[in-house]
Amino acid sequence: MPASGVFFATAISSGIACIIMGLLAKYPVGLAPGMGLNALFTYTIIQEMGNTWETALAAVFLSSTIFLIISISGVREKILNIIPIDLKLGIGAGIGFFLAFLGLKSCGIIISNPSTYVSMGTLASPPTLLALIGILVTLIFYVQKVPAAVFFGLLATAIIGVIFTLFGYGVGDALMPTIPAHPITTNMDTSLFCGFTKGFEQLFTNIPDLIIMIFSLVFVTFFDTTGTLMTVGRQCGFVDENGHAKGIEKAFLSDALGGIIGSICGTSTVTAYVESATGIGIGGRTGLTAIVIGIMFLLSIFISPLILGLFTPSVTAAALVIVGILMVSQLKEVNWQSTVIASSVFLTVIMMILSYSISIGIAWGFLIYAIGTIAHGRYKEMSIGIWILAIVFIIYLFFGL
Repeated sequence: MPASGVFFATAISSGIACIIMGLLAKYPVGLAPGMGLNALFTYTIIQEMGNTWETALAAVFLSSTIFLIISISGVREKILNIIPIDLKLGIGAGIGFFLAFLGLKSCGIIISNPSTYVSMGTLASPPTLLALIGILVTLIFYVQKVPAAVFFGLLATAIIGVIFTLFGYGVGDALMPTIPAHPITTNMDTSLFCGFTKGFEQLFTNIPDLIIMIFSLVFVTFFDTTGTLMTVGRQCGFVDENGHAKGIEKAFLSDALGGIIGSICGTSTVTAYVESATGIGIGGRTGLTAIVIGIMFLLSIFISPLILGLFTPSVTAAALVIVGILMVSQLKEVNWQSTVIASSVFLTVIMMILSYSISIGIAWGFLIYAIGTIAHGRYKEMSIGIWILAIVFIIYLFFGL
């Protein structure tokens, strides 16, 4: 797929989806193609299963349509209400840890290691040192209760990074912020629009593969975005003491529409993203936040060189780490006296980080909760919904993509 076409499809579909979220649901949540879904789209559906990108987009369109039906019918909200409140807290905290890990990994503070799997990178390297400085500066702002601490931390880190490169430190490193020579572009590649229509013929030639693709796309989208919306809803104060989120059904609907829009524009499933927590951490509480995000996505088409040049992973790492710290604090509300709850929350958090997947973390946590409840002899307290979800999670963990 042409990179210019993917960029344009991403910006257009994300911008439209964010504006829909702001107007319809009034949630301060941004939407864009999910990173886990990007990996599923590219490495599994296309490379491993041998499909064309048009066929993969057709699968995204079909799965997003099913997802829309699930959202309209209210099934999605009912499933959300089945999840115990302690497990919801664990999911939110797990996403916080996951965000921090994303930030630390993206800038080189944490690196892969064949002997220990992961280890600390070289702190003296320019992008890693910049990210470390950014984390410390943002943390100082946050401790001092500076308004919009995360936002000002981003700006300060970008400015420091540009100064580094002006003095020759880190010049040429893609992770270091720079001011591009041509900050504005009018290049718009629409070649991917409606490409999904060419993929339906191949999509239905292998029904077993089709079932696996649709199941995996729907499952990952469902639990990634449900966990995200539930978590950011709690941060905004939309969740009551029983764990029910006000207006979340409209947020679900907006999210489902985003997936369809993305497939039409030419990108993998557009969905609510966990980095929205950074905007909420700064103070975003209404749909206006999502609308502004959408407008910025649309503007990014014209100023993409400037945005991509300044806000590199080394700059954004600080925001992800600090917001992760904020989200982890909800673990204090978990009932740690219960062995079943403690075990399920722990597995939710650890598997979410180590598997690099929100949905896998949720699946493990819920499965352990169900098994623990049965082991305690309290299986009669489990509703039919919990039994069904437990079976679905088992299928996903053993046979899903």
